[in-house]
Amino acid sequence: MNRKTATILIIAIVLLFIGYIIFDLVFVREGPEVPVKRVAGTGSADPWRISGIIDPAAGRVKAVAVDKQGDLVIGGENFLVCYNEARKLLWKKITNGPVSAIAIAEDTIYVTMDETVVVYNLDGEKLNEWGPFEDNSIITSIAANHSFIVVADAGNKIILVLDRKGNLKNMIGKSGEPFIVPSPYFDVAIDRFNNIYVANTGRRQIEKRDPEGRLISSFGEAGTAPEAFCGCCNPAHFALVPQGFITAEKGINRIKLLDRTGKFIEYVSSINQFNPPVPLDVTSADGSTIYGANPADSKVYVFVRK
Repeated sequence: MNRKTATILIIAIVLLFIGYIIFDLVFVREGPEVPVKRVAGTGSADPWRISGIIDPAAGRVKAVAVDKQGDLVIGGENFLVCYNEARKLLWKKITNGPVSAIAIAEDTIYVTMDETVVVYNLDGEKLNEWGPFEDNSIITSIAANHSFIVVADAGNKIILVLDRKGNLKNMIGKSGEPFIVPSPYFDVAIDRFNNIYVANTGRRQIEKRDPEGRLISSFGEAGTAPEAFCGCCNPAHFALVPQGFITAEKGINRIKLLDRTGKFIEYVSSINQFNPPVPLDVTSADGSTIYGANPADSKVYVFVRK
């Protein structure tokens, strides 16, 4: 190799090294994995803001649900409380175990505790208790409509389909292609047409199924892009809204709106101080006001558009 060729090669290596440094500084450090110390909902990337914070002051908050009238039911470590739309406390109950999930359908509240489903009326009076259903159950989610109650059991990686009296009608996931549930994040929802939506978290997907368990469609992929689900076990929580879905992730603790096909609409909260490994349980009655129960600080955040 002559001197001229060696000089050109050295210059090329130096320029390549400088280019790598510039790329690292400009692009990599501005990626979504970098924590940003800003108050939730106030970043320019988020068209939603926090309009209020509800503190039940009763123990660790785990779950939240809202009915069509705007009454909000919050559950957690051995308690269940209900607020009206003006956030006035209507009633408070001490439970026999930690609440893991809540669903409201018509005039009934369904609450999961350990391996059972406890049924209340809207005044907080206990009506019934169903279960245990399967050994080694870890119930992580419940949803209900006029026909069915669906229960997600992360311990057995199955979805239980019950009628309104609590009778078991079907188990989804017992046969065929199983759900991949690496951790106790396994969410479920049901619409008025009896379509069941399941967060197959190991696949980073939301699946649409019929009550018999047949797969109708699915969407989602792993990644940090707005429409993707980052890291392991996501979406950790989701809820149906008129726009499509509200989803909440852990790892990158972000809440976002997707349409019914999984296309990204907008962030609800992407620049925040929420604890990254602890996702918020999310719910909304109309898609205009979104509630997020945060187990990390035992508060419920109220999100509205700016």
